[in-house]
Amino acid sequence: MELVVGRVAKSHGVRGELVVEVRTDEPDVRFAPGATLHGRMPKSSATREFTVKSAREHSGRLLVFVDDVDDRTAADALRGMLFVVDSETLPPSDDEDAFYDHELEGLRVELEDGTVVGKVTEVLHSAAGELLSVRAADDGREILIPFVTAIVPTVSVTDGLVVITPPEGLLDPE
Repeated sequence: MELVVGRVAKSHGVRGELVVEVRTDEPDVRFAPGATLHGRMPKSSATREFTVKSAREHSGRLLVFVDDVDDRTAADALRGMLFVVDSETLPPSDDEDAFYDHELEGLRVELEDGTVVGKVTEVLHSAAGELLSVRAADDGREILIPFVTAIVPTVSVTDGLVVITPPEGLLDPE
C-alpha cells in the first residue's frame, strides 16, 4: 500500500526549490539529503524517483531541493506531485500505543457495549492533536473523534477494532 509522506504545493524562488506539505511524522528522515523519494502525480500510477539534495524549514513550510529540478519551470511542473512510500518498507513500531495512519483506516468503531458506531475513514492531524474521522454506520455522516486514551481506550489492529468511550454529545448528529 502506498502512503503519502508529502505533497508538492508549489515552487519557491527561481532555482527549483519545492514547497512540500509534510504528511509524515518523520520529515527529517524522509526528506534528509541523499534520501530517495518516489513521486507520483495524482490520478496516475507512474512513479518517478528523486534524490533529495537539501531540505530546510522556512516560515513553517518545508523547502526541498531534488536532483534534476534546477529551475522554477521544472519545479512548477511538479505541483501536486505526491511523495509516497510503500507501507511494507516501514519498520514496526516499538510503541504498542503508536500506530501508522493506514493501520487505523478501515477499523470498525464500537462503544464498550458492542454498539457499532462506524468505520475509521481517515486520521486527521491538527494542531490540537489527532482526530479519527469516522463514517457513521447509521446515516453515513462524518464523526470526528479525538484520538486520546480517555476517549479511545482500546485499539486492536489484529481484531480490526477501535473501542470508544465518548463524552456526552460527541456522537449527536447536531
